[in-house]
Amino acid sequence: MAVAQLETSELVAGVRFQKIGKLYHFDFSGHSELKQGDYVIVDTRRGRQMGQIMGFTAPDEGRQVRKILRPATPRDLVLQQHWEAQQDDALDACREAASNLRRMSDVKFVAAQYNYDGSVITFLFSAEQKIDTSVLQKRLQRRFEARIEMRQIGPRDVAKLLGGFGACGITRCCSTFLTDFSPISIKMAKAQGISLNPSEITGMCGRLRCCLVFEYEQYVEARRQLPRRNKRVGTPHGEARVLDQLPLRDAVLVEVEEGGRKVVEREDIIPLEEFRKLAEKAHSPCDKHGDGSCECGLPVGQRQADKLNIPPSPPPKPKEQEKPDEDKPRRRRSRRSRGRSSERSSQSNRRRGRRRGSRRSNQRPDRPNQPDPD
Repeated sequence: MAVAQLETSELVAGVRFQKIGKLYHFDFSGHSELKQGDYVIVDTRRGRQMGQIMGFTAPDEGRQVRKILRPATPRDLVLQQHWEAQQDDALDACREAASNLRRMSDVKFVAAQYNYDGSVITFLFSAEQKIDTSVLQKRLQRRFEARIEMRQIGPRDVAKLLGGFGACGITRCCSTFLTDFSPISIKMAKAQGISLNPSEITGMCGRLRCCLVFEYEQYVEARRQLPRRNKRVGTPHGEARVLDQLPLRDAVLVEVEEGGRKVVEREDIIPLEEFRKLAEKAHSPCDKHGDGSCECGLPVGQRQADKLNIPPSPPPKPKEQEKPDEDKPRRRRSRRSRGRSSERSSQSNRRRGRRRGSRRSNQRPDRPNQPDPD
């Protein structure tokens, strides 16, 4: 029994506040009697909320979790039902107050949500731009005793709240089982061979359909195992060129020179280019190895190194780094010796200059005396 209590103390409870919403982790160590399906009261950023425990899991490392305040009582459940019945009236009142404001002309109010005891009411709205709701919030605060909160949501969240049917004819995925929205791109539609017509890849929310993510990885893996377009392959009908990939059938559409277009399964495809490269490698002589192991596949005596009788060259030895001679210490000249050497060099330069000047004067011929001008 002690071991079971120790194992449960290391877990956290996953609590959900909406039928189809995210799970938030809370510490239930103070209430070990709680089990899956029980309703609890917890403290969140939006005040006290009532949620349902969906399961227990290991906590994330380095992430702090809040504690569960207490289990929900029957009175709390009755209060929640009462305030949920008042949400439609609160939404109508909000829309009426927003209709008198020019700034709210393009704003679409989707839902009003009370917490379990009616102390907080949150109005959810959507708009293309960021909207300042301070004026509307003050007007609604005079009418409702609860604290008013405004929250802007995206088009996907709007479709999730409204519900309805998708283009496939069944209930929308976002309002059925999706708790979070994954990023979607046009690349996913191209990988699955879907037409880029907006009516075929766009959902009711005006964004790319969430179902494009479901089979994207399977398509990528299937296309990776099939030969690419314009590649030459071998088929039971002869050599052909790949025209298109058929990932759902695990096959390719090829064009045979004499037989036209054929559909060939992946198991019947022969990779001609790979086989030709292997054949060229097997027939080419090896000029690197001797009697040792070789990858070319030729027996000993038929390789290029065996024909030339070239012994296998030993592996090159690593070059040893030249270390400075530690026995020969470096001599450093003092400042005095440097000054003396500089003085001596300057004196010798002066003497050389005097000698050169005397030599030049001796080598010059005497010029005749020129008569003075009259």
